Amino acid sequence: MHKQIKVRRITALFIAMIIAVGVLFPFIGGSEVTAAVNQPDITITPLDQINCASYCVYDFTADTILLEQQSHNRIYPASMTKIMTFQLGLDYLDSDAYVTVSQNAIDSVASDSTMMYLCVGEEIKVSELYYGLMLPSGNDAANVIAESVINAFFEDYPVDGPLGPDGINAQYFVDIFGVSPEEIVQQYPLSAFAELMTLRARNLGCTGTHFSNAHGYHSDDHYTTAYDLCLIMANGTRNPDFNTVISSPTHVFQSTNCHPEDAWSTVRNTNQILMDPWMTSKTAEGEDTHIAAFIGGKTGTTSVAGTGMTTYSVNENGHELMIAVCGIPYEEASNQTRYVTSAVAYGNYACWQSDPVTVVPGTLGDYQRFNWTADEYPVLDTVIAPGDAPDLTSETESVDEVPPEQSDEPGETAGEVIIGNAGDGPSVNEPVDDSWLGGFFETRVGRFISLNPGVSVFIAVLVLIIIVLVIILITRSIRYSRPRRRKADVRKYKGPTF
Repeated sequence: MHKQIKVRRITALFIAMIIAVGVLFPFIGGSEVTAAVNQPDITITPLDQINCASYCVYDFTADTILLEQQSHNRIYPASMTKIMTFQLGLDYLDSDAYVTVSQNAIDSVASDSTMMYLCVGEEIKVSELYYGLMLPSGNDAANVIAESVINAFFEDYPVDGPLGPDGINAQYFVDIFGVSPEEIVQQYPLSAFAELMTLRARNLGCTGTHFSNAHGYHSDDHYTTAYDLCLIMANGTRNPDFNTVISSPTHVFQSTNCHPEDAWSTVRNTNQILMDPWMTSKTAEGEDTHIAAFIGGKTGTTSVAGTGMTTYSVNENGHELMIAVCGIPYEEASNQTRYVTSAVAYGNYACWQSDPVTVVPGTLGDYQRFNWTADEYPVLDTVIAPGDAPDLTSETESVDEVPPEQSDEPGETAGEVIIGNAGDGPSVNEPVDDSWLGGFFETRVGRFISLNPGVSVFIAVLVLIIIVLVIILITRSIRYSRPRRRKADVRKYKGPTF
């Protein structure tokens, strides 16, 4: 009877252990593997097969062109124009302020434009306009930003007043238009903004650029070059808010007086490389490009300009690359992502060849948000820029520290992403914490425990109970087996011996 009870208890114990292992295994370390998309390798377009009017790979860190094809030839930028519109907005407007959408801003948008879908009289936060400008590429958002900048400019830098970020005050526009400041603000705000754009380009060293509007809708008098676009992009990336927006795959808009409910529109970034940046990690020949992070970029497409994109990426050697691909034929617009991916891949490969020293820890997979391969599960904060990660003092040292987590709280997050040495983020020379505890929390189990403390405690208690039950059953099994062993050791009586 006792033997049957013991067998049933041991059987129940093993069943419980099997169930516990089945329940706990996904939490202990298997979830990352099964959740990985495990994307296959693809073959990208060879560099010499990119069909475009021009391209330029500009190493902002070294201030040199690494690769180029007719990079100084005139092209039409289309919506890549908005790279300039965005940075002027950042320089002249308060991102937390609210502005009102005018009738002129809406009426000045062509019917076939890409839109954020603003309403006349809508009171909207400036930071929302930036997402509407750069993700769905809203021409209406561009006009509202342009008018708002000119209004702020004439208020902050009046005639005979202080000079603004571009070294001028309102007298500059009075001299160009030959009318009073009030007339410029009321009748020519969009034209004045185009003049400010052109002045900014000239101040940045762009010699082949002239703007006639804020959004890039085609005009023969609205042009630039691939090299100039790289210079304009490089200047924009100095502002961490700029990088926050261009790196965002999607955005959900807040409510306004015209759209009374939050999430009245959810928009996607027209930059498809953000969805699968791993495509840039190898050349067509299979060479590792040593790209550490693909931050983002801006697309542009019209029937006359064709299509293209200007991007910002960071190489493993710490160099920041601005890469512009312009004038892909309109009939090949579907190849935009393929061609730009190729330029980014070969550009980063050329950058690594020019300075093959590891400075930025991790690989592209460590910084991407999703669609990682099984062997490239991110171990670094995906919203912190590579320039803020700990420095590698030698090629043989490994960096174990995970950069500090950024806040994921809803609301205005612009300003939390720091690129290079901007802001107050950790320095690239920050010492690495190589303590055993820090190392543990970089493992999969450690990351799970830090992110799920409640579940971790439950699992620990459950495991402890199972261990205690095993010890009890083993102890009782030994105790019940001892009398039988002693009985078995007694010599069997065979009767008297004479």
